[in-house]
Amino acid sequence: MAELKLTNVEKAYGEVKVLKNINLDIKTGELIVFVGPSGCGKSTLLRMIAGLERITGGDFSIDGVRMNDVPPAQRGIAMVFQSYALYPHMTVRDNMSFALKIAKKSQADIDAAVAKAARILQLEPYLDRLPKALSGGQRQRVAIGRSIVRDPKVYLFDEPLSNLDAALRVATRIEIAQLKESMPNSTMIYVTHDQVEAMTLASRIVVLAGGGISQVGSPLTLYERPQNEFVAQFIGSPAMNLLPGEVVETGSVTTVKLANGGMARSAVPTLAADKGLKVNIGVRPEDMVGTEGEAIFKGEVEITEALGEVTLLYFKRQGDAAQVVAKLPGIHADLRRKLVSLTAVPEKVHLFANGTSLLYR
Repeated sequence: MAELKLTNVEKAYGEVKVLKNINLDIKTGELIVFVGPSGCGKSTLLRMIAGLERITGGDFSIDGVRMNDVPPAQRGIAMVFQSYALYPHMTVRDNMSFALKIAKKSQADIDAAVAKAARILQLEPYLDRLPKALSGGQRQRVAIGRSIVRDPKVYLFDEPLSNLDAALRVATRIEIAQLKESMPNSTMIYVTHDQVEAMTLASRIVVLAGGGISQVGSPLTLYERPQNEFVAQFIGSPAMNLLPGEVVETGSVTTVKLANGGMARSAVPTLAADKGLKVNIGVRPEDMVGTEGEAIFKGEVEITEALGEVTLLYFKRQGDAAQVVAKLPGIHADLRRKLVSLTAVPEKVHLFANGTSLLYR
């Protein structure tokens, strides 16, 4: 069991600050996922927690004990790397037991720990194989098992599935979810660039951007209640549509006249938006529906992508306008080159002013 606390944590390389004002409380038993664009510092933050990178400002503690200057081996942390980092000349059994042998554990304790991890990860048939005789998913399970045998306070995963093909990634993601279910008191921190991994595995997601934390919340909170335009467009695929407009009426709903000539109605509280306020309305592609009445957007479909359960509609850009995308259930390949009118219910229309949500501020 472990609770982690980061207070005003910073990381700088010389004069360049790559992370600043990182404040985060992680409770025992949570699976926290760090996401963000490439270069946002998510892996650097993970390595700071592990002790592989020096913290240049602020404090990091585990169970109330300051860890800034504690060596990695004494933090009670195990890390699973993207590259597996298995010893190629050792069997699965030897790879998993190596750290315990270095720690001079008894053979009985080592055998019991390896047997338990192998049972949890379904590796019992492979204990006497070398890594070269394993699939990518099996190798990743061995890397996870090597962490489990140490019985750490905290598990760290640094993009563990990125080297796997699509089918193995899905299978191993499910195995990690099952592993977490079997270890409910284990605290885990997971770094990924894959939204599906983040949405399906996380207790809470930490979105990093611009050297800091953009938003923290449960997966569905970030999806349904993004606090800013960055999170709104980063979470969800395809990204949320953003269209400029001006507030023209307030009341039980807020009415926005759009620059493209459309009208949008949003369930923003009356006091959150004033008439004349310049805003961006945000609508997720899956929340857009066809209409013959008042429309948020009208345009000619340039490209369709029929995925079976849904069809993606991509509309022609006008000038420098952002690409508009709609995701309709079913197959609609016949809509290519057709003029389509789209709207959304007020509860699904977000409003942003100066990049910040007016709905949930």
